[in-house]
Amino acid sequence: MLFDWTEFLELAKSLVGQSSRGYSQEAAERSAVSRAYYAAFCCARNYAEAQLGFKRKGTARDHRALCDFLKNHGKVQVAADLTRLRQWRNDCDYEDQVPNIQAMVRSALSTASQIVAACI
Repeated sequence: MLFDWTEFLELAKSLVGQSSRGYSQEAAERSAVSRAYYAAFCCARNYAEAQLGFKRKGTARDHRALCDFLKNHGKVQVAADLTRLRQWRNDCDYEDQVPNIQAMVRSALSTASQIVAACI
């Protein structure tokens, strides 16, 4: 059975505002942005493969290749949103400080939801 990538988006939503003894609210919010990106990326990738003929290589280059492919196939907004969402994910996964993370989380969840909806 194929994994339902939209579950990552639901997980991201559930992480917002969470914390525990073992992790901070910021850690949960950073993880939410990351999961939202991967939900959107995988849904868009699977859509592009099934509907448009995208061929993944299984490497990190697939992220940019997918955006380029989507642009070339008339999905300019999805490609732009996915690019922006990837940058937010990179910020959350690699930067020591992420300014205004609460606003980023809200935007990431909204953007990922739009990408998923466009690819169903």
